Amino acid sequence: VLLIWAFGFIGFAVTQPRPAGTQRAEAVVVLTGGSGRIAYALDVLDKGYVQRMFVSGVDRNVKPHEFAIEYKVASARMACCVTLGFDAVDTESNAREVARWLAREKIRSLRLVTNDWHMRRAVWELRRAAPAGVTIHADAVPSQPSLRTLFFEYHKLLARRLAELVA
Repeated sequence: VLLIWAFGFIGFAVTQPRPAGTQRAEAVVVLTGGSGRIAYALDVLDKGYVQRMFVSGVDRNVKPHEFAIEYKVASARMACCVTLGFDAVDTESNAREVARWLAREKIRSLRLVTNDWHMRRAVWELRRAAPAGVTIHADAVPSQPSLRTLFFEYHKLLARRLAELVA
């Protein structure tokens, strides 16, 4: 069991997900919480790889105009293309919030933006919550995670998967 855990952790640590490049989709979904995520997702929107953007997990105290000022998003761009979600507080609730938006907006394909070390669990949670038939393209923001960050994230992923097996 220890060897399986060790090899699993090593594989998790050395094979981090990568950016999606020029992959096109209907929308980009970004999970708040990590450095560079929102700016990266806005760049994906600006380059025309997607038509819409959803930001999940925005602090309830942030007003849309404050978001627009912080990230230099024109008011017309905010009105047409950027939706802020205020209900999520963790990865599991991000998935539920995103799934509701996908269903409401009838989105069938998306680029999911989060940090590389967080991507596997985020994709796993979203696949469990998203409407059937939605295509999710992992679009990882490269980072330099510490060994501690990787250790905790690996165990969060294992715990969620084990909880599903037991349920």
